[in-house]
Amino acid sequence: MSVVAGQGDAARSMALLWRAQGQGGPRSAPGVGAAPGPRPALTVDEIVAAAIEVADEAGMAGLSMRAVGARLDRTAMALYTYVPSKAELVDLMYDRAHGELPTYYDLAEGWRPAVTSWARDLWAFYIRHPWTLAVSYARPVLGPDEQAVLEALVRILFEAGLSARVLRRIVGALFHFVRGAAAAVADSRRAADATGMSDEQWWSTRSALLQQVAPDFAERFPMLVRLGVEAAAEERDAFLEGGRAPHLEDEATENFSVGLDVLLDGIERRRSAQEEVASARSA
Repeated sequence: MSVVAGQGDAARSMALLWRAQGQGGPRSAPGVGAAPGPRPALTVDEIVAAAIEVADEAGMAGLSMRAVGARLDRTAMALYTYVPSKAELVDLMYDRAHGELPTYYDLAEGWRPAVTSWARDLWAFYIRHPWTLAVSYARPVLGPDEQAVLEALVRILFEAGLSARVLRRIVGALFHFVRGAAAAVADSRRAADATGMSDEQWWSTRSALLQQVAPDFAERFPMLVRLGVEAAAEERDAFLEGGRAPHLEDEATENFSVGLDVLLDGIERRRSAQEEVASARSA
């Protein structure tokens, strides 16, 4: 189930997201949950960190103000002093989690290795925090940590010499590709947990049944059969060279690597074409 970000009170959510950047100690949002008197027993940072822990363990389905409060040994009502509702909490969690990603990539070896590192870091991030994939990318949170990840990529791609119009589309394509590749791994793990059956067991059972109900499958779909047989043989040989049998998560990783290379090849071709056009015009 996808969760659309930014459903809470816009002014309060943005104030919490951008509170006291660069200052020491716990961040606090002016006018949001602030009150004179003794220092509060909780901070927004502590609540967000606890919420991320809950989501890492139980996913978005297990996230609630009550669950976060229990982790902090507080009631759900106690949290509302600091965070208005679960909607704002999701925005804060999503943004804060992105804060663990690098914000700078060395361009000494060019744009392509830097984009590769950025994509691999983001892919690994989604695998560590699969609940972030449940937050729809249709509407960004617009927090500082999320924007820093985007800033890092745009800086790299401007180095490639791409026009702003093309660069903007490439940024979207890269984000969607990385999220999709990571979601394949996350979905596989979730399916195994939910059913108690591994992917290998599922495919083995279904393949045997498919042969029974569709004995003419190979005749009806010859290209699919050819692709499956030839690709399986090639992938098995490649993985066995490393001394172990192939695994579906290995295949997902390989899909990510190959897909990323194809995307980067396309970017390089577009960049070269842009340079050729510019050179022709100047001539």
